Amino acid sequence: KNQIVLISCVSKKLSKKSIARSLYVSPLFKLNLQYAEKLKPDHIFILSAKHGLLTLDQEIEPYEQTLNSMPAKEIKGWANKVIGQIKKCCDVNETEFVFLAGHKYRKYLIPEMPSVQIPLKGLGIGKQLQRLKILIDQYN
Repeated sequence: KNQIVLISCVSKKLSKKSIARSLYVSPLFKLNLQYAEKLKPDHIFILSAKHGLLTLDQEIEPYEQTLNSMPAKEIKGWANKVIGQIKKCCDVNETEFVFLAGHKYRKYLIPEMPSVQIPLKGLGIGKQLQRLKILIDQYN
C-alpha cells in the first residue's frame, strides 16, 4: 500500500512568497512535517484552505484563509476539490492516509478514504506538540 501524509496549513506564515514547506512557520506545522518525513511516505501534501492540496515545493504567496471560519457547505466544496486532486496522484483504495490535520480538514475527506490513520486525534495543540516530539524521538 502507498502511504500519503496530509498536514493542515496553519495561520502563522512568512510574509513573502515561498515554497510551501517554508511558508508555514508555526511549531505545530514544523513538528508535523518532521514527523511526516520520519514516516518516509510516498507523498507528503499540505491541506491548504486556499489552494486545496499543495506539494511541499510548490511556490505560493502568503494568504489569510482557514477552514475554521468557513460554513460547512464551503468546506464540503473544498473537500471535493481536494479529493479530486488526490485522485490525480493516487488510487485512494490502494493508499493509507495519515492525517496530521484538525477535524475540519479531515471531516469530509475521510468518508472518501478507505484507510486512514489519525495519530493526534482528540489532542489539543499542547498535547499534539508533546506527542509529536515523542513520535519523532522514536525514529532517532
